[in-house]
Amino acid sequence: MNIAPDLSAGDIVALYTRMLEAWNRRDADGFAALFAPNGSCVGFDGSQMNGRREIAAELSGVFASHPTAAYVAKVREVRHLDGGCALLRAVAGMVPPGKKEPNPAVNTIQGLLVVRDGDWPRIALLQNTPAAFHGRPQLGEQLTAELTEVLRAGKLVGQA
Repeated sequence: MNIAPDLSAGDIVALYTRMLEAWNRRDADGFAALFAPNGSCVGFDGSQMNGRREIAAELSGVFASHPTAAYVAKVREVRHLDGGCALLRAVAGMVPPGKKEPNPAVNTIQGLLVVRDGDWPRIALLQNTPAAFHGRPQLGEQLTAELTEVLRAGKLVGQA
């Protein structure tokens, strides 16, 4: 895999948006295709999936077993790192089926490590961390309000 520094912030945000759109469509194969062949995904619950096949298989099971909530997100930062890869930092919430607001219990902090695979940017790592804010409920409330604003603006992904 050739890692190149020529990925624009727009390319990286577009990749992240396509990933969330694939999740919201419940498209396990489309989601996995956005990863580098040896890419990894760490789920909200700590589950680890490595490689496109495993990511697609695991998510197919998730999507088949129950209705999943839809993502709404806000990009906090896109930063180029040494070695030509890039980091996207975002916050995300999930809107349960039939609801119009994110469920604060599953807000997450996401990190995406992006590399170039041939002509395409690909995800090398997606890391989800619950936004629990232990002992600081006001931070959770602020995050939920921020994500609700993105949703009310009719967007999937907002930017800070």
